[in-house]
Amino acid sequence: MSILQHFKDRYDQTQEEEYSLEEYLEICKKDPSAYATAAERMLLAIGEPEFIDTSRDPRLSRIFSNKVIQRYPEFSEFYGMEEAVENIVSFFRHAAQGLEEKKQILYLLGPVGGGKSSLAEKLKSLIQKVPFYAIKGSPVNESPLGLFDPLEDGQILEEEYGIPQRYLKPIMSPWAVKRLHEYGGDISQFRVVKKYPSVLDQVAVSKTEPGDDNNQDISALVGKVNIRMLEDFSQDDPDAYSFSGGLSKANQGLMEFVEMFKAPIKVLHPLLTATQEGNYNTTEGMGSVPFDGIILAHSNESEWQTFRNNKHNEAFLDRVYIVKVPYCLRVTEEIEIYRKLLKHSSLSGAPCAPDTLDMLAQFSVLSRLKEPENSSIYSKMKVYDGQNIKDTDPKAKSIQEYRDAAGVNEGMDGLSTRFAFKILSKVFNFDSTEVAANPVHLLYVIEKQIEQEQFPPEVHERYLRFIKEYLAPHYVEFIGKEIQTAYLESYSEYGQNLFDRYVTYADLWIQDQEFRDPDTGEILDRPAINDELEKIEKPAGISNPKDFRNEVVNFVLRARANNQGENPSWLSYEKLRSVIEKKMFSNTEDLLPVISFNPKASQEDQKKHKQFVDRMVDRGYTEKQVRLLAEWYLRVRKSH
Repeated sequence: MSILQHFKDRYDQTQEEEYSLEEYLEICKKDPSAYATAAERMLLAIGEPEFIDTSRDPRLSRIFSNKVIQRYPEFSEFYGMEEAVENIVSFFRHAAQGLEEKKQILYLLGPVGGGKSSLAEKLKSLIQKVPFYAIKGSPVNESPLGLFDPLEDGQILEEEYGIPQRYLKPIMSPWAVKRLHEYGGDISQFRVVKKYPSVLDQVAVSKTEPGDDNNQDISALVGKVNIRMLEDFSQDDPDAYSFSGGLSKANQGLMEFVEMFKAPIKVLHPLLTATQEGNYNTTEGMGSVPFDGIILAHSNESEWQTFRNNKHNEAFLDRVYIVKVPYCLRVTEEIEIYRKLLKHSSLSGAPCAPDTLDMLAQFSVLSRLKEPENSSIYSKMKVYDGQNIKDTDPKAKSIQEYRDAAGVNEGMDGLSTRFAFKILSKVFNFDSTEVAANPVHLLYVIEKQIEQEQFPPEVHERYLRFIKEYLAPHYVEFIGKEIQTAYLESYSEYGQNLFDRYVTYADLWIQDQEFRDPDTGEILDRPAINDELEKIEKPAGISNPKDFRNEVVNFVLRARANNQGENPSWLSYEKLRSVIEKKMFSNTEDLLPVISFNPKASQEDQKKHKQFVDRMVDRGYTEKQVRLLAEWYLRVRKSH
């Protein structure tokens, strides 16, 4: 099927269908969605959640304490926002059930660049998925059920067509009242149309923005008289009125009020009656106009605080349902956000060296976390990301302890994703000859950016401390490991041999037995075995070798039972793995001739160097990056 045909089919699908009032009521009999409220239709569009049992995933189980959580496929690209999405969905669920939320304004509160507008755009695109029914020609898309009197007709509609009485709208619009008189009370002359909400046509979806105090009046919400029509109609005639306000257009749908609390309070008053009573007044003293839709507002913390602290606004505070949209506090999800942003840019295919996005995500998340007491903020960041760090930092607290100590506003300040992405753009374009990103350039760009932003002194110091104390040292270790791994061709074999040998020696040492080398027949007594073990333990700074050896041997004996009597992989035991890596990497001197880009002394070195570069390229680096990062690493190692 061609793209043009595809578009045409999609367009045809959303065209209006017309029915008589009698036909509409028959549809209601079979399909309850024909009279569903905006909140119910929103729930239909969001769809059913997937249930995820977090106890089956080690990372998620640590983050969500083994709970079963709900994830909505429609919001799958909103990384790390489970809580905000769940709160939004529960708002619609309660509103659909006709509870208090039905009369509330859904208000997204969060820091700049944290995803409020993206969530609002998503909700507007979702409301367009499910059609609704309205009286044909009504300038406010009113429901055909508004033609009936709840007291007189409610019972008959429920008995004959199965329409619960709570769906009957208490009033008709002034436009419908005028038509009713023209039809001499013959209600069957009204026609019904099935429509799809549309952002483009402003049908049942609208957006209102605050003007300035002097020129903005309530007409932005309720419409105003159309001066051109006054030749033919009196001023209070519905046909002389332009129903062009946000509330008029968004009836039966969704009205987004951007930066709501920047608007003067007098402008906001129609929202109170629209939400509480389901109708609002026009500027011309006609009858009230029905409103049955969702009002969605968003702004940042400072505006909300100013508004909240003003005593005159108390009537509003009670009618706002706040959903906090904080910054992402999990490194893994923050990386996914960058990947999503990169995917939608021309940088999607540009080389990005391993650990670049990780480092930027770590820096962003660190800036948003509250400093914990008696624990390092770097450990806290890892715990929030669901990492198990009991072995490396015994002082680390549980995720719940960190959260309780930080309070409810964590994540409401710090560096925005937008700020991080601007840094990333600079990093990709740092080198004039190659559009690519790597962590060394990233460290430099972050530092420069911190200087330029002129943060308050304590914030400035804090951000620089993150680089010096956490990011740079972590990267030295990371790139060291990358280089070593590429250097040691048979890296894993070498590691496994060291592991197997360590386990054999430790086991014999514990049992106080000698070791006989099967190949050479050489015998090692206990002190000699101890020396061999220490050669591996010393570079890693193992302070209590006796306990460590017992622990390792116990682990291996247990693992062999599930592994047909074979030793497990040397990578399977984190503690011993890092010990072996430190042993493997303790002699940088062997590396120098192979990894440095100076002219080579021999053919052999030249060959090894080329193999090293090729293996680094396989790991995701460009040749230019290999050179830059290897030289940076050697320089840093020398200065320490």
